[in-house]
Parts: sequence; C-alpha cells; structure tokens
Amino acid sequence: MKVATFIEPGTMAIKETAKPVVEKDTDAIIKIVRACVCGSDLWWFRGISKREPNSTTGHEAIGIVEEVGAAVTAVKPGDFVIVPFTHGCGECAACKAGFDGNCTNREAGANGGYQGEYLRFINAQWALIKIPGKPADYSETILNSFLALADVMATGFHAAKSAEVVEASTVVVIGDGAVGLCGIIGAKLLGATRIIAMSKYEERQKLAREFGATDIIAERGDKGIAKVMELTHNDGADAVLECVGTEMSMDTAAKICRPGAVIGRVGVPQKNEMNTSALFWQNIGLRGGVASVTTYDKEILLDAVLKGEIEPGKVFNKQFNLDDIQAAYEAMDKREAIKSLVIVSQMD
Repeated sequence: MKVATFIEPGTMAIKETAKPVVEKDTDAIIKIVRACVCGSDLWWFRGISKREPNSTTGHEAIGIVEEVGAAVTAVKPGDFVIVPFTHGCGECAACKAGFDGNCTNREAGANGGYQGEYLRFINAQWALIKIPGKPADYSETILNSFLALADVMATGFHAAKSAEVVEASTVVVIGDGAVGLCGIIGAKLLGATRIIAMSKYEERQKLAREFGATDIIAERGDKGIAKVMELTHNDGADAVLECVGTEMSMDTAAKICRPGAVIGRVGVPQKNEMNTSALFWQNIGLRGGVASVTTYDKEILLDAVLKGEIEPGKVFNKQFNLDDIQAAYEAMDKREAIKSLVIVSQMD
C-alpha cells in the first residue's frame, strides 16, 4: 500500500509498505478515503521540530472500516467513520472526564500513517465516530466537514470550551489558520455575540466573517492589542482563543483579556517556558491543550454538520491526490492553502 513518508525537512515521498493488520482485539483496520495536512505538520516539515526520517505521517482522516478486532462491537466492516488523532479508550479517568485527548490507554506513536491507503487504528471500540450511511451519500462539502471533525473543528471548539465561552460573550480569536477559523465556529456555537478575529490575510478574513466573526483586526503585536482594546471600550475580551502557539500570540492573549477572563490555548507551544505573572495580577485563567475529539464529535459537532448548522470543511481550499503529497505540504508551507485536502481513495 501507499503511504506518505517524511524524508527530511522540506521533503515528503510516497512509499510502498505492507498493509497493516489487526494486532490487538481493540484494533480496527481503516481504508482511508480522505486525509489532510495539519498546520502542526509544518513544524517538522520546516525543520522547527524533529521527526524521525522515514516515519509515516498524518493524523486526520475519514474512511471505511475494513476489519475489526474481537473486542470491537461498536463499529463493523463497511461502516463509514471519522478517524480522530486522539484514540481515546472511553474507560480511563481522562476519557470519562471528557478529556479523551489525554487518554492514558493510548499507545506511543499511535499517530502517523493517516496519509496512506490503510491505517491500523487503536482503541477502535470507543474512539471512532460512526457516520450514518456511506461516503457516496454525501456532497463534497459535507465530506470535507466530516474530515475537519477529525481534528481542526474539534480543536477549535476545544479552544472555545476551554476559554469558557458563554452566551452574549465577547471573544477574540488569535490565529487565522484552520484551527483559529474553526474556533470562530466553536465560539458561535457556544453563544458568543461578538467574535473578533485577528487575521492578516484577506481570504482568511472572508472565511472568518462567513463563520461568524463580527470584527476583523489585521494588525499584530502592540497595534493589534490597541485595536482590541479600542473595540471593547478598553474592557478587554471575556474569552480569548489562542490558536497559534507563539510567544507573541500568548503575550497578546494575556494583554487583551478583561480581569477574570480565560484564555483557551490550543496552539501547540513553540517554547516550553512561559511567564505567567501577567495572568496572576489580572486573575486571568489559562486552560487548553489536546482536544477531546471523540467527546465533542459525539456530543455536538457531528450532529451540527449533519444538520447543516456548521460547515468547517470550507477550510480546505486546496485539493491534492495522495501521490502529490509533496505539493500538498508545500501549499501549506507557502500559505497558498489554509488547509490541504488529500484524496486517498474514491468514494464507495
């Protein structure tokens, strides 16, 4: 089977490898229909973080269950599923508390290989999200939205939940990548009435408006902070969604909160250390981390897509075949794509 493989920073390749097999009773083998490139993938593609050469890549997909282990009864061969990166078991303390992104029964190295024709998926009994019907029953737009539920939509929603967004609140979203844009959808789902998107690029600003942003701020740093304070009459935001992970974005988040506000942080931190003094003196809360994909999809997000209430799949503005994986990464790297869609197999 074909699978996308990391060679070195800046270089991806498609390699042939053995098709995965069921290794544990809790496994499933998934035939991947669609996958995508994540903004976090760019870290090792650009050489900012390390990744082992010749490792398989990808952590978001939708597909068809081909085979299941003996302990898997919730899904069966032929089922259409969202394939999340979180692999929650549904039974540990973290999963039961609604934090399946921190499942304690997850194998090391579970992610990787989603950008390939087949995938061995662990903890299949609970973590997979079954979609009614089959891929051919749905439009391209809805299929793309299902794919967004494997990571970015759930991660954006996690930012909003972590920031404790409530009805009639004023929310600022920092970051106009796919996660930030989905954070706007998440804030709107939770009832925010004013959503200020900090977005630099025109195409992304347009989509931010479409998703529910009421205001756009293109400036960054001190100028961006001043704009937020002006729009909020110097009160600051009730909640801030930090969807970038840089030192500047966190500094901005801390400075635009009203006292007592909460920052929902889902941007993967680019530095391990952080000065929290500013948060202390303003009673600002900081929450966030790895999204609870299965929990959110089952509770609210899949139903919202099926009812046409949200369309997060619009973040996919470039489409590639699996054989063109290098171009898919380059489009993200050059900011030509908000998020690259990868077609792996044709719909059944």
